[in-house]
Order: sequence, then structure tokens, then C-alpha cells
Amino acid sequence: MSEERSIIDDIADNLVAIFPIVAKTYTKAVRSKTEFTPATLFTLGALFHHGKLTMSGIGNHLMVPKPHVTVLVDKLITDNLVERLYDESDRRIIYIQLTEKGREIFLEAKKIIGKEFRDRLEDLDIDAKRRLLDSSSNVKEVLVDIMKDIYTQNNNCVKKQ
Repeated sequence: MSEERSIIDDIADNLVAIFPIVAKTYTKAVRSKTEFTPATLFTLGALFHHGKLTMSGIGNHLMVPKPHVTVLVDKLITDNLVERLYDESDRRIIYIQLTEKGREIFLEAKKIIGKEFRDRLEDLDIDAKRRLLDSSSNVKEVLVDIMKDIYTQNNNCVKKQ
């Protein structure tokens, strides 16, 4: 096995190990401190960051099929957290965007979840905090670059205007 392949395998193993830990912390904070499911907050977050998305774009973010997204979005519309927008040049294209209430709910949940993570980090010594800051910053930067490449190839996402 080449050195590059070994590095790729180690990165994949690390990311696979990290994800459940972060997801468990996130899910616990969401379920215990808000009335929303993680899928709802992921949807609100994607819309917050992108401005508006098609149903397929939301499905790509959540990595779920479009029929599941339809059920989720219909509930969010009923709760007045998102709204449908029709493309002016092609009425067949429907975007979903946050309402003001949806934006407020997302920002409040983000605060709650952030506090949960911060509370868990308090017990680490300063050296561990510095290492985690450097590592998490690097991981975030690389993953954002990967996602940009993926979404550049996918015209279902719309950048925030």
C-alpha cells in the first residue's frame, strides 16, 4: 500500500471515529434542550448558510431522499419556519428559504448547542484546548473545501446573496 493510500485510510478512520462523538453530543443537546429534531435543525442551518435551496439541495445536505425532505419541509412550512419561493424565470423551480421565525429559532438552537459544546470543553487543560482548536480549525477548513467542490458540481444549491 502506498504512503498516500495509508494516509487516506487513516484520515477516513479518524473522521469515522469523530463523527459519532460529535453527533452524540449534538443530538443530546438538541433533544434535551429544544423541541426540534436534528434533521430539522440541519435543514434550518443549511438554509441559514445558503439563503435558499431547492428540495434536492436540502436532500443533498441531509443526505436523504427527496420524499423524506418533502415531509420535513411541509412540517416546517406548517410551523412557519420556512417558505416556498418560485423562481421568477422558471416557475417549475421551487426554492425553500427561512422565515424570520425560522432564522430566530435556528440562531437560538445554535446558541444552545454551542453552549453544550463549550460546557464539555471547560474541563480540558489549556494545552488540550489549543490542540483541539488547531486540529478542529484544520479539519473544518479542509472539509469546507471538499464541500465547496461537491456543491460547485451540483447546481441545486444557491449561495447566499
